[in-house]
Amino acid sequence: MDSSSLSGASETPLSPSPLIPAPVAVRPAEGALRLDADTALAAAAGTEGVARWLRTTLGAATGWPLLPDGPGPVVRLELDSQLAAEAHRLTVDESGVRLVGGSAAGVFWAAQTLRQLLGPVAHRRAPLPGAQTDPLPHGSIEDEPRFGWRGFMLDVSRHFMPKDGVLRYIDLLAAHKLNVLHLHLTDDQGWRVEIKRYPRLTEVGGWRPGTRVGHRASGLWDERRHGGCYTQDDIREIVAYAAERHITVVPEIEVPGHSQAAIAAYPELGNTDAVDTGALDVWTDWGISANVLAPTDEVLHFYENVLTEILELFPGEFVHLGGDECPKEQWQASQTAKQRIVDLDLADEEELQTWFIRHFDRWLAERGRRLIGWDEILSGGGLATDGRGLGPGAAVTSWRGYAGGVAAARSGRDVVICPEQHVYLDHRQAAGEDEPVPIGFVRTLRDVYEFEPLPPELAGTDAEGRVLGAQANLWTEVAESRQRVDYQAFPRLAAFAEVVWSGREHRSWPDFEGRMVRGHYARLDAMGIDYRPPGGPRPWQQRPGVLGRPIDGVPPIV
Repeated sequence: MDSSSLSGASETPLSPSPLIPAPVAVRPAEGALRLDADTALAAAAGTEGVARWLRTTLGAATGWPLLPDGPGPVVRLELDSQLAAEAHRLTVDESGVRLVGGSAAGVFWAAQTLRQLLGPVAHRRAPLPGAQTDPLPHGSIEDEPRFGWRGFMLDVSRHFMPKDGVLRYIDLLAAHKLNVLHLHLTDDQGWRVEIKRYPRLTEVGGWRPGTRVGHRASGLWDERRHGGCYTQDDIREIVAYAAERHITVVPEIEVPGHSQAAIAAYPELGNTDAVDTGALDVWTDWGISANVLAPTDEVLHFYENVLTEILELFPGEFVHLGGDECPKEQWQASQTAKQRIVDLDLADEEELQTWFIRHFDRWLAERGRRLIGWDEILSGGGLATDGRGLGPGAAVTSWRGYAGGVAAARSGRDVVICPEQHVYLDHRQAAGEDEPVPIGFVRTLRDVYEFEPLPPELAGTDAEGRVLGAQANLWTEVAESRQRVDYQAFPRLAAFAEVVWSGREHRSWPDFEGRMVRGHYARLDAMGIDYRPPGGPRPWQQRPGVLGRPIDGVPPIV
């Protein structure tokens, strides 16, 4: 759909339940339609999965059977090859509803729009006695996303989220038309995915003996053993569940830093000539562990075997390999690492890290996949074009601001924008003392809504097209439960969803705030999300006495 053809479209709301994300164009007409238990559902070839989702989800909320030959109004699912893949058109008239998309994904997003138009009751899991869905005003909605990568990173390493919680979050992403779930599966504090060749990764690396409560300034400890992992069948289920909702799952396996859990399981992965790796346990603290992978052929081969199994589980194009926050002290003390630098004719440990990441960049490319990593992968000559840098297929998640993304895009590499200063949802939502375990910057709902994914330096240049999109990241050091994750994610994730879906010309903070109040908070309630209310945390959402960061005398993250 060419949005330029939509100029002059009415901004009049189509429904008492305002839409989030805001659509490109709304064209109201006279009249209204009410769907009921007699509503039929007709699915054209290629839209069968969307029909299955509607019968399962909308059918559960309303009790409607949604049979293909019902006597009432008809909801028709159709494809139109003239539309872009995720573009769609929803039309309501006296005969029923037409959901038309450029692909099954487009039809699915149209189905999410229909669900919102039907009101909060359509977001429940069982019918409410006597409750009715909202009538659908006649008219049409034309819509398409601004970006192709509309992501959410969920850290399940620091605090494990059982599989059912991950499936629930996939549904919450789908309800907001987000289409990438980046799963942070490994870190110093836990390894969460079964690797059959190396069972100790989860048997040992999946469990830590205790956990600091609060951030690094806190003196409180939870002495209970914490852990858990996803079996390979769990992962297959998660990936399939997401695919039915047109969401891609991107796995993250951290190298060469943030690897203490793996080293605790297999001590030979560490720098054994610099530290007694056999004495290591899975880390119980937060921050950046000094224990990193050794730059040896044996370690490379170990992770090739790990990634072989990962590729079998995750069919998507990208595999995230971290590459961030890798301390170099152990390499500086290791004779093995020093000799590797000499043998490879490298300048220093920074170039040694680039060599490590580049190995897997090429390994993945040979298998038809693409490496993506945090913006530190650009250090140590990562952008070099003389064969010592990353390949053209490598992509960057730019988290330390825009600079890494700008550099990557200008070098011809793809980038996902996710600066901690704007879209780290583990950061505090207000400056008040009631915020639970306050971390990092204050980022209000409005701050997230006003985030601009496209770096201004790239706007209007040839490199602009290298910005795949953006994602919001939620690290879980102090989000120990699904309830806490809900609090940190919502309602800010709804604001982020509009940022990455709706073009700047279709966004307005006062309008968004009004739509939240008039309709979307009620949807969040219906979905059972323990979000932060506009007036501040509820009593059970507070964590008095648990220190975060920054605190008095401790500088903020920069």
